[in-house]
Amino acid sequence: MSASHPDRNRASPEEAAQHVETAEAGDESRVVEVRVAATAAQLPVMRAVAGDLAMRADFDVDTIADLRLAVDEACSSLVRIAAERSQLLGRFRTEDDRLEFTAEVTSTDPSGPRKNTFSWRVLGALTDTVASSVQESDSRDDGHVVRIELSKGRMVHE
Repeated sequence: MSASHPDRNRASPEEAAQHVETAEAGDESRVVEVRVAATAAQLPVMRAVAGDLAMRADFDVDTIADLRLAVDEACSSLVRIAAERSQLLGRFRTEDDRLEFTAEVTSTDPSGPRKNTFSWRVLGALTDTVASSVQESDSRDDGHVVRIELSKGRMVHE
């Protein structure tokens, strides 16, 4: 690993990727969790993990590109409404011919991401399913936990 520049106050995508945690959830599925600062500078980490997992799951090139774009769009939407110093949590699950992704941040905005935007339409076009939810945080000071969940199936080649 390269030495950090003394003036840098945020981790590079490479440094943030070191915080990737993998957990087995049964024989058929695999869960990968990534936590980074909820900043636009960390979005390449989420895109890279999405692309890598889709490639390993034998998704075709177009579907991999769609997943990378969808993950980027979902995370960008959450970063815009994230509370200061919030973390962006990404949870990837591969099951059979499907990749599921859940992203969440803490936000002071109880309404969550707007669904009447071009960004939301892009998410709908790039994925098979997309949904969002907002719930109060367990800690009173943290505001709300805002999530976007999406999934995309792999093309089956016969």
